[in-house]
Formats: sequence, C-alpha cells, structure tokens
Amino acid sequence: MADRTTRAGGVDTLRNLGILVVMLRRHAQDDPARLAVQGMRRMPPRVRRPVARALARAARPAAASPLQALGSYLADRPEDARRVLRDLPASTLGGSRIASELAVQLDLDVPPGAGAVLRSRALWRRGDLTAAIALLEAAPGRAARRQAQRLASELATMRPGYAVPVRWSSSSHVDASPVTDRGDRTDPGDFTIAAPAGGVAPRHTGGERSGAPRALHLLTNSLPWTQSGYALRSHSILRAQAGLGIGVRAVTRLGYPVNVGLPWASSSDVVDGVPYHRLLPRRMSATSEGRLEQTAELLRFHVEQFAPTVLHTTTHFPNALVARAVAGAAGLPWVYEARGQLEKTWLASRPADQRDEGAASERFRLWHAKETEVAVAADHVVVLSEVMRDDLVQRGVQPSRITVVPNAVDAGLLEGRTTPREGRRALGLPEEGRWVGTVSSLVDYEGLDVLLHAVRRLRDEGLDVRCAIAGDGISRPSLQQLVTTLGLDDVVVMPGRVSRAEAARWHRALDVFVVPRRDTLVCRTVTPLKPIEAMAAGRPVVASDLPALAEIVAGPGSGLLATPDDAGALAGRLHGLLEDDSLWQQLAAGGREFAATRTWQAMAARYHDIYETLGSRP
Repeated sequence: MADRTTRAGGVDTLRNLGILVVMLRRHAQDDPARLAVQGMRRMPPRVRRPVARALARAARPAAASPLQALGSYLADRPEDARRVLRDLPASTLGGSRIASELAVQLDLDVPPGAGAVLRSRALWRRGDLTAAIALLEAAPGRAARRQAQRLASELATMRPGYAVPVRWSSSSHVDASPVTDRGDRTDPGDFTIAAPAGGVAPRHTGGERSGAPRALHLLTNSLPWTQSGYALRSHSILRAQAGLGIGVRAVTRLGYPVNVGLPWASSSDVVDGVPYHRLLPRRMSATSEGRLEQTAELLRFHVEQFAPTVLHTTTHFPNALVARAVAGAAGLPWVYEARGQLEKTWLASRPADQRDEGAASERFRLWHAKETEVAVAADHVVVLSEVMRDDLVQRGVQPSRITVVPNAVDAGLLEGRTTPREGRRALGLPEEGRWVGTVSSLVDYEGLDVLLHAVRRLRDEGLDVRCAIAGDGISRPSLQQLVTTLGLDDVVVMPGRVSRAEAARWHRALDVFVVPRRDTLVCRTVTPLKPIEAMAAGRPVVASDLPALAEIVAGPGSGLLATPDDAGALAGRLHGLLEDDSLWQQLAAGGREFAATRTWQAMAARYHDIYETLGSRP
C-alpha cells in the first residue's frame, strides 16, 4: 500500500533556503574542494551516474588522472578510484585539491605537502579525534580555527558526563532563530516557532499521569523523505501504537529534511495518519553543542503543546542526550531505543586493513562508552534482539530495564498465499528456475558478492538457479560488474531501490530469501527487518551463522544457517533446500508461524506496557 501523505504545515521557503545557504557557505569557507566532492557524491544516482560517465569520457584513457578517479568515485566504484589515485605521480596527487580530497575520502595516505585542514580530517576519519583538533589549533588561518572549534564541540558531546543544558520557563512561545551565533553555541533563549499543526494541546508540566499513554518520539529521519529500514520501523511502530490507543507525535532531528537537500519540505507531514513535525530553525548553530541545545529547546515546545507522558528516542546518542535533558527538565520518563550500534557500523565501513586500528581508536572508545552511558541513564531501553540485550546487560544496564521489541511485520502481510511462480508472474519475471535473492541496502557488510558466487557454483552444479537483488547502495556498481564477470547477466536481476509495497512483491517472487551478511561486530548483534517480511510471505531464509541471525532463523525453524563469507557453504545450504521440497515446506511454514508472533500490532502492546509501567512510577 502506498503512503498516504499530506502536508500539515506550510513551506517556509526562505527559511529553508536560509538553512541550506548558511550550511553551504560554512563548508565553502572551510574547504571548497570537500564541498564540491561531497556535493557531487550526494546527488541522486540518476544524476550522479551520468556525471560520472561524462568525467570518465573527459579523462585521458592512456593515463591515470584526478578526473578519472573522481568519475570512479561518483560511480560508486571506490576500489577503482583508489587504484587510480595510487597510480598518480606524487606531484599530481599533492597538486590537485580534488585528488587530495578523494584520497582522504577513500582513506588513503594523505598526499605529501597536504595542508593542516586536510591532514586533520584524515586523522578524524581514522578516529584520532584529539590529534585532529590539535593539528588545527596549531595551524594558521581562520578556516583552521573555525574547523578546530567545530570538531572540539563535537568531541565535547562524546566525552563522559556531557549533558545538554535546558532552561525551562513558563513561556510556551520559543524563538527558533538564533539572533546571534556566539562561537561555540547559540543562546537557547533566542528561538521562535509557530505552534505545531493540529492545534495547541493543554500545557504540560510533567505531572500528568492519567488516561492512555502519550508518547513524543524524537527521530533521526522519517517518511516520506527517507525510505530506510530505520524510517519504516519508526512508521510501523507509530501506526501500531496509535492503533492501540497510544497518543503519538513524532519530531525529527534539527534541520531535517532541509539539511539533506530538500528545501521544499514542509514544517510537518502526515503519513498514514501519523504526524511528523520538523525542527527547522531560521539558522542552525555552527557547533554540535549549539545544535543539541537548539534541538532541546524546540523539543521543549512540543512537550508543552502535546502533553506527553513519556519521551521516546532512538539511536544514536545525540538524540538520547536531548531526550534525557528535556525529560529531566519536564519531570518525564524517557525511553532509549537502541536500534543499532553505530560505532560498530562505522568500524565495518573502514577498509579491512584499518579495522584493528579503528577498534582501538579514540572515536570508537568514546562512542561506545557514550552509548553505554545514555543506555544506563534511560528509564527504559528497547533493543531489537536478545543478543543486543545481553550486550547491554554486560555493559551495566539493569536487565529489568530492557525490553526486546524485535523487527516485525504488518499483520496484512500474513494474509493470502502466493507461490513463487505466481509472484514472479506478477513482476513479469521468468517463471522457470528456482529464484534466490534478497531485498537489502547494497553495502559491503551485507555480503551480496558471496551470494553471487554461490549462484555461480549452483549453476555449475547443473541447477537452474536465478537471483534477484532488490535495493541500492554504494556496492551496486561492483555487484553489477561481478555479475558480468561471473557470466550471470542472463540470470541475475537488480531492479534498484523499491518501495515498501514493491519489496513485498519481490519477497513473494523468491523461492528462498538469503541474508549472507559478513562476520562483523555490527552484523553479529543487529537483526535486519526484511527476513521477517519474507517469512510472512512463506519464504524460507538462508542466513549467515551469526548470533543476531541465528536468533530469528535457527531458533524458530524458519530457515538454515551457513558459514559467513563462504560461498561454498552458502551454495551447499541453498542446494539442499532447493532440492528438498518437504524441507522447503517445513521451513516456510515455520517462518510464517514465527512471523505471526512478530506483528507490529503485537509489538505495540510491549510499548504500551513499558509506557504504563513508567507512568505509574512515583
């Protein structure tokens, strides 16, 4: 079903453009080359990829050049870009700002003679935060000083004990436009916003605890502007909570979605009846501390107007810092939902030869400790899996204050039965053969190259196995290239990013849903959403043998596990399942039974119990 979206608030175009202009001006003053590279990298793929092809044509084919490296980078071929940069003469690499910037973005050695700003950013990316700031503080120039100030502010929010200051007053009209930007922070008294769409609720001072729970959610992003697993989980939770009689309102992080390039965004949207409010000041502070204070002040306004009985926020710790401060000032309980472990995601994104260094880095240690600190401080913590629960218990969170609310499905997905052939017919795919595949973000740690190698092995064994990989991401070009290299162009389909409704159709087109994740820290603890949806469609799952995946596959009997990063092991599991119809039927039925226990409607009851328990505390 398509999202039913309406704009509940007007569009203040001048304000939104002002946010973008100030943000772009700051980046241009500090480092125009970085702004140019990142600006091109963030263009939509339909725009960026033609630009990449044009750059490739403009580059001289006989010799490596900065243009060639940039074209590969924009085409999501980071290894090709690294190869080109390594082939550049040192004088060319050091003399080209674009090439130097690409070297930093791709985690290569900083070019000889690079300036302090570039060298500092390389240190920051590697996790050496204090050294990065010290380098800037010793460098001449206003750009270095501004950057040092901003990085020092970001580091300050990561240090133990940092808290967002909140001033609670009797005024319910707060100005969201900083009159002056006082260096490292903005005076939280300098704000103004209009009342949220939907009217003004009775003022709330934190003492009301009667009637149904009312949850104010602070989110990082949301529908309709972001179609991610995070946004879809949030929307499903909000819809299910509202259906259970819980009052819900969601607000998104400061500046979103304008700060991701959407100046036409309205001040609020209603999607499927769920209200999403935007925190859009006329000017955003230049520092992390200032932006957290702005977020807290604007969230305070929503507390006063919506009258929640609980604040609920999600990964990662900046959201928790704001919720903790506002909840404390308002006398409200707050819930922290740890949906992932982003320090481990960051580590997984590092080049393989830098991961040990990253695990020992200042960034990783501070980030990990800060996530522990906010989880310990929360009145209650929600996690996605038993593995995550056990991890937080080991880090000092009381078991009684942790509830597992796993990824789930809408009950409607359990209705009806469709055979894989019928599913393929509906999508216009060939009905013959046996189809394996996934719906996923196309990033390295998903291990989709392992799946393609497994398909090649199965076909070499004489099985007519086809593959569908729906989704988009930085690994898409390299996966497409691998498809060609393996001779699979005629039997692998990659339709790109698909909507929620389309994702369900791709699940039904498969015989087996595959989750070939690599053995990384983040994959060992975080469970994806899509396998549960595939189970609801009656499709067995074959997944990497990792704790978070074993919890939803081996335990309920919904599929089989294979050794991670081992195409032979994966092919063996798929071969056995595809050739054994009774096993296929058994696992398909087990998956549907398991999915029936994990509907968003059932999960909403867990949230209701948490909110009721917190509301009854003295």
